[in-house]
Amino acid sequence: MSKAWWKSSVIYQIYPRSFADSNGDGIGDLNGITEHLDYIKELGVDVIWLSPIYQSPNDDNGYDISDYQAIMKEFGTMEDFDRMLSEMHKRGLKLVMDLVVNHSSDEHRWFMESRKSKDNPYRDYYIWKDPKDGKEPNNWGSCFSGSAWEFDPETEMYYLHLFSKKQPDLNWENETVRKEVFDMMTWWCEKGVDGFRMDVISMISKDQAYLDGVAHDGLYGDPSPYVCNGPRVHEFLQEMNQKVLSKYDLITVGEAAGVTIDEAKKYANLDGRELNMVFQFEHMGTVQGEYGKWTTERVQMPKLRAVMNKWQNELEGVAWNSLYWDNHDQPRAVSRFGNDGPMYREVSAKMIATCLHMMKGTPYIYQGEEIGMTNAYFKSIDDYQDIEVLNAYKELVQGGFMEEEDFLDCLKAVSRDNARTPMQWDDSENAGFTTGTPWLKVNENYHMINAKAALADKNSVFYYYQKLIQLRKSYDVIIDGVFVGLLEDNDDIYAYERRLGDQRLLVACNFTGNEVPCDLFQGVSGEELISNYKCHKDGVLKPYEARVVLL
Repeated sequence: MSKAWWKSSVIYQIYPRSFADSNGDGIGDLNGITEHLDYIKELGVDVIWLSPIYQSPNDDNGYDISDYQAIMKEFGTMEDFDRMLSEMHKRGLKLVMDLVVNHSSDEHRWFMESRKSKDNPYRDYYIWKDPKDGKEPNNWGSCFSGSAWEFDPETEMYYLHLFSKKQPDLNWENETVRKEVFDMMTWWCEKGVDGFRMDVISMISKDQAYLDGVAHDGLYGDPSPYVCNGPRVHEFLQEMNQKVLSKYDLITVGEAAGVTIDEAKKYANLDGRELNMVFQFEHMGTVQGEYGKWTTERVQMPKLRAVMNKWQNELEGVAWNSLYWDNHDQPRAVSRFGNDGPMYREVSAKMIATCLHMMKGTPYIYQGEEIGMTNAYFKSIDDYQDIEVLNAYKELVQGGFMEEEDFLDCLKAVSRDNARTPMQWDDSENAGFTTGTPWLKVNENYHMINAKAALADKNSVFYYYQKLIQLRKSYDVIIDGVFVGLLEDNDDIYAYERRLGDQRLLVACNFTGNEVPCDLFQGVSGEELISNYKCHKDGVLKPYEARVVLL
């Protein structure tokens, strides 16, 4: 376990709908991915994580699955998948599939049977409850706004959906459901996939008392204490490990909403009984407004650092970290943590990349991050497609809680659609993503920010990421070194050391657009491994400057 291949790997996430369209229908597809594998290989990553490509009615962009062993028709065929996987393996790239088994689509065969009658053999595959006083069984709210319960007139009972009402939660208390899931996972492993990213896996075990949650907003109760890290979640994952994961050489990461450090030590313990690592969201939740994530407030680096350092320190020697700034559920990294204006976009994109990639853990790069893609800054609610946005608009704007203009400002900062605009390949129409009409508008800045331009410029963000990845493969201290936080009272600089034997790696990143005093490099001798500036100034860090020195 101490030398597991996934510890030194770097993972590249593809959101298939927005990556590359090979047939001109405006939707990215598997053949589009296959056509761009050489680009991904040139970046230097080892693993591709693919957001869901299974058959789905697309209520939540593929996270509502109607057939776990079929490919979404818009994305291609199983033959296209097999060819893509073969081409990945030829290039030494591994494939991680998105595993979405907290819930299925309501159009899955299991659910269509389940809702037919109370005595249907599939009834217990899902969570059904009788009305309580003529209303929902409890006050839980859905993660996508509204109630987490949907009344089904056919049998006059409610079913649980912690997300969209078209995403009924599977009943993991049912041993047959677990067997169905494990059999399906085995089928994909036999096909040759190399691992799983497990969607909201911390929510598969529900507290069977189904108590009301605290109603923070006066509308619905918070189900988190009863559905996140539930009573049997570790038992279920250990069973999954025994029945499936331990039989193959896989990389596994669990998306763990509500995870604490103590829970993470169980999920991702180096004893290998459950998963290799988890995604935690604590560093993403350092800014919360009156209406939760819907705020224009910027992240304050000291708060961010406190969370990141805590996870680095407390998992040391016990469990493994996932490192990420953005993904399909988060806004663009350079817009959120750096400065996406023309003067500092590239230099700040390199700075935040340095800060993350020198930490201990497995780094994740989200498509377009490596060329410094930015938030979309759409001007109208009509430009947005994400179900989370549209539901929140109904609840907050049409419900009279927020002005439309204020809500749109929030969307510009934090909407998930910021990350889902099509990949910017070149400066041709629609950024080279499609010859048709793209399913979601292309970011207007694609003429300046695109992969073709990045590949032609040796000082681009792309080649900086490439160098960071090469360094990780060249220096054991970056993979195995102990993390030691520095300057932890500084409001501007994120600094730390990594230590392994007699090696010390010194990292300092200026998160501001100002020159700030920094004496960390005064009088030290060593080799500068990477920096986003060619020349340095004694005793200061330039705006968004990052330096890494091996002492």
